[in-house]
Amino acid sequence: MRILITNDDGVHAPGIEALVEAAKELGEVKVCAPQHERSCCGHSMTIRDPLRIEKHKINGVEAFAVNGLPVDCVNVGLTEMWPDGCDLVLSGINNGPNLGFDVTYSGTVGGAMEGCINGIQSVAVSMCKFVDGAPAHFETGVAWLKENWSEILAAPMERLTFLNVNVPAIALPELQGHMYVQMGERVYQDRVERRDDPWGRPYWWQGGNVVMDSRREGTDVWAVSKGYVSITPISMNWTAQDVLGKLQSR
Repeated sequence: MRILITNDDGVHAPGIEALVEAAKELGEVKVCAPQHERSCCGHSMTIRDPLRIEKHKINGVEAFAVNGLPVDCVNVGLTEMWPDGCDLVLSGINNGPNLGFDVTYSGTVGGAMEGCINGIQSVAVSMCKFVDGAPAHFETGVAWLKENWSEILAAPMERLTFLNVNVPAIALPELQGHMYVQMGERVYQDRVERRDDPWGRPYWWQGGNVVMDSRREGTDVWAVSKGYVSITPISMNWTAQDVLGKLQSR
């Protein structure tokens, strides 16, 4: 099996080393990831600047560091590393959750989206660490992936779909198992804060407080809050079919 790994935390992030370790048993692995962190870039693509590559090794695996975004990295990797195509695109392991509406912001999920658009089986993997400074427990993610690769890769996926996996950042014995669930709701309140620099000039810092509704059973937010790994199939066809039917009937 030919595997391309990317992420949005950067080519030197510990999560990408963890994913390389987990994936090496599946086949030949190559890494193409951003030179530095590109979190929250979503499915953006670089089209007005040149992309440049630096070659590295990660745990003995060939790696490219690209001065671009995860989407760029997937496309560069498919062009330069796997010109005859690959069998699997893995994006992660992200240092933080990608739950609910996070999938629209996440560069890690964006990398999996691009693999999916290229017709390749794709999986995004994230560690759900909610407190800065808390351990990410990448070892838990690695162990869970190694134990469940066969199930993940055998998932009956349709065209233009990929998997979004979120692993609670807890010790492996504390995991309760895994669930196939739908997207929940994870939103940001008061996301823009106005501040002044030392010269009195205003600027705005975007972030906000995260609000998660963990009460809705059967969602990724709910599953992770209960200590389960959440696995959510995501479709690139964003058409609201029910609404479309109603509009057409008019």
